[in-house]
Amino acid sequence: MHSPHRPDQRAIIPVETLLLAYRSGIFPMADNREDQEIFWVEPRERAIIPLEGLHVSKSLRKVLRADRFYVTIDRDFEGVMRACAAPRPGHPESWISERIVDSYTNLHKAGYAHSIECWQAGDNTPPRLVGGLYGVAFEQVFCGESMFSLADNASKVALCWLVACLKRAGYTLLDCQFMTDHLASMGAVEMPQKAYLKLVERALGKTKTGLREAFDSFADPQRRGAGYSSDDASDAVSTVDSIAGSPGKRIAQSLIQTS
Repeated sequence: MHSPHRPDQRAIIPVETLLLAYRSGIFPMADNREDQEIFWVEPRERAIIPLEGLHVSKSLRKVLRADRFYVTIDRDFEGVMRACAAPRPGHPESWISERIVDSYTNLHKAGYAHSIECWQAGDNTPPRLVGGLYGVAFEQVFCGESMFSLADNASKVALCWLVACLKRAGYTLLDCQFMTDHLASMGAVEMPQKAYLKLVERALGKTKTGLREAFDSFADPQRRGAGYSSDDASDAVSTVDSIAGSPGKRIAQSLIQTS
């Protein structure tokens, strides 16, 4: 259903409205990139990726361990959103309108939306954003909104980092909204909306630590104590951090149990 007409249709969606919507299992979309109106979506079937069920192929594990991409969190949230909204072969339009970009950028500034970025440097050129994803975080739930890839495996690497960080931080539910062949290949499963809402109810409560702190524990183990209480540290920080090597190797090792 489209939102009611009002004089300022470009006004951002308030943070409180978005959070209430996600807790209720609905989310906004636009008909196209230029549309100033939004409509609220409640899927009959919902896709999620069980955090212990991510499919990581041998070839993807190799890409992770090689650190083919420099991975960051919340470095360029709006850039990721705009890349997700950009035209792609076979997909000239997007549901991510300017109003949605503005609304979720505001949600990000409030601390409830995050992005994972994959960067790649060329010969004598600065790193270029070649892949990533973004989503909404509340309680122990992360709702993935969209992802993009301009280089082979970039969005898959971003998803691997996200899952590893969600597990480390103490999240229990990763929502993917709609099933796609790509998500199915990564381990996504589908369920009725009613069953999904029950999972949301069970995921209410604080996480062990923040998503950025969990990210730092993989990217920079020397900072792994930031944001953790002494009681949570033994659970949230596994022996993975004792493994010598690159961040990608730590991510790959942490996902072995789920591959």
